[in-house]
Amino acid sequence: MNYNERIRELRRDNSMVQQEIADMLKVGQRTYADYENGKTRIPVSRLLMLARFYDVSMDYISGASDVKERYPSQ
Repeated sequence: MNYNERIRELRRDNSMVQQEIADMLKVGQRTYADYENGKTRIPVSRLLMLARFYDVSMDYISGASDVKERYPSQ
């Protein structure tokens, strides 16, 4: 699974709509939809924000792993 599929899955699992996530990331809903659809590459800084928000590792959110580890505590 690649990151655009993973962020869509996480959003849906958390019963959220694209606009809510876009607001949190401070981007437009269309931009966020393009991230989910793979039309625009999501910046790493935004992936980090999503990983923290969903409390999952970067390996999981990026699709590098299917093991749902928690975001590392600081």
